[in-house]
Formats: sequence, C-alpha cells, structure tokens
Amino acid sequence: MTLDDLRVFTAVCRTGSLSAAARDLSCTQSAVSQHVKRLERELGLSLLERHTRGVLPTAYGRMLDAAVTEGLGCIDHTLRRLEDAARAGVGAVRVTTGATTVRHFMAAAVVDFRRHFPRASLEFQTETASRGCFDALAAGSVDLAWITLGPAARAVEQRPVVELPWSLAVSAADPLATRTEVSPADLQDARLIGLPENSTARRQLGAWLAESGIRPVFDTSVTDWDTAILLAELGLGHAVVPTLPAWSGPGHPDLRLIPVPGLPALTAGWAVRRWDALSPLALAFAETVERHCGTATLPRHPADRLTPPEPGRR
Repeated sequence: MTLDDLRVFTAVCRTGSLSAAARDLSCTQSAVSQHVKRLERELGLSLLERHTRGVLPTAYGRMLDAAVTEGLGCIDHTLRRLEDAARAGVGAVRVTTGATTVRHFMAAAVVDFRRHFPRASLEFQTETASRGCFDALAAGSVDLAWITLGPAARAVEQRPVVELPWSLAVSAADPLATRTEVSPADLQDARLIGLPENSTARRQLGAWLAESGIRPVFDTSVTDWDTAILLAELGLGHAVVPTLPAWSGPGHPDLRLIPVPGLPALTAGWAVRRWDALSPLALAFAETVERHCGTATLPRHPADRLTPPEPGRR
C-alpha cells in the first residue's frame, strides 16, 4: 500500500468515476483501477461498488476515504508550512470563501498584508457554501476558510471575527422604506430574495424566523448577498441581509437598509484545520484580517511568529 494508492482512491471517491479520477490525475483509467485493486487486495475488503454511471464507496470505502482525506490533508498542510518557514516570507496563503468576501471584509487587509510581505502570494478559491469550504480544508487544498459560522463539519476549528446585524433591503420607493426598523412579524408571508437553501446563512435565518412563527416565501434565489441587495435596490423584491457597510451611504441613493433588531446577528469568521498547524504566513494574514475587522487578535504561537521585513528590504 502506497501514498499514491491512497491519493488515487480519494480522487475516485471525490469524482465518483474511475475515468474522471484518471483525468484529474493525468493518468490512465487502467492505472487508477490498479491502485484501487491493490488497496482492496491489501485490505481483503471491497472498497467500491461499481454501477453503470460510476462507482460509490462501500461502508468500508467511506471509512477509508474519511481517514485518508484527513491524514493526507494534514501531511500536505505540514509540508507547505515547513516550506514557508524555510523560505522566510516567500510562499502562498490559500483562502476559500464566498464570491464577495474580499470586497466586504478583506480589501484593506490584502493591501496591508502585501505591503508587509511583498514576496508572498494570496490565492482565493470561491465556494458557494460552508460545506465546500470544509471539504477544501479537509483535503488540505487551502489554509483558511472565511465562512458564516455554524456547526462545524469534521475536525475544523472555527474563530468568530465579526458580528453582522440583519437588515431588510428595499428600494427607496418601497412603502417600507420610511420605517426606522422592522420586526420579524413584518416578514410574515413576505416574498424574499435569498441565498440557496444549503447555505449556512439561509438555514440560520430560516430557523430564527421559524422560532418566531414566521414563514416567509423565498421565491428568488441568488448566490451571494451583493446580488440580493442589488435586486432589492432595483425594486425587484425584498431581501433580509447582513448589514454590509459597502452598501450604505450616498453611493446607493435608491437603496434602504432597515434594521431588523429582533433577529440574532450573523457571525462570520475563520475556519481552519488547526490553528497551531497554520504556516506563519497564513497566521499573519488571518491576524491582519481580524485587525482590520476591529476585533481581538487571534492566539499567537511565538515560535512561528513571522516578522514583517523592514521597510525597503526584501
């Protein structure tokens, strides 16, 4: 049994197909099949069920896939951490998050981080739901995930960074636009623009409204809050959204954000595999984002603390 056998097996489980795994790994389908057969022969167990449309892991296969994904992700993450330490400020920080997160929460932090670590690179991977972010963390393909905090999947550590009160986004011409606040009861039978049902924010909002006996109708689905707010500004519906500073002020004269104080604030922040396993660069970026969001600094690990270069030095 080799690490290559295990990597190929997790690729098959992820894609649900020997041929798709072969394409992802740039090898032949026969080679993929040999890796899987070697694992099954070594363990004396059937790991995959073959179907006309692909393959599915058996119960034993699911156990192995979960363990291998966790283990290989940890190995890959640690190797990158060691490489970053050896290169002293040269390396990449890989972040997974929603499509508009950088604009609302990280723009100033990215500029600040790049000024202090000009030789480091930032890589952003877009996901539409927290589950995709958790999968990327477990696979070791990213260092940090910026998410709406909720129940954690797998072995993931979450850190709250900012609380976002809810507002009702409406057009300036809407009858509700003159209100100073609205209550959850005002949303009864309202037809709302919302995120997909599998998003953490949508599930939390629905649960909180249900606790008040409120059951609005989400008849328009969008992939991000910015789109929901834009449609509301255009008069195409209402949207219960986090209060995002970029949408307040004179730049949006046709938009009104009316507070909904009866709803608990939404919490956004970081998710990582383990804080004490982050590379110095990744920890520095996470701390920079927190500092610009105006919250307390994350726990530090002095041995891994990365000192920014002196002005003018590279």
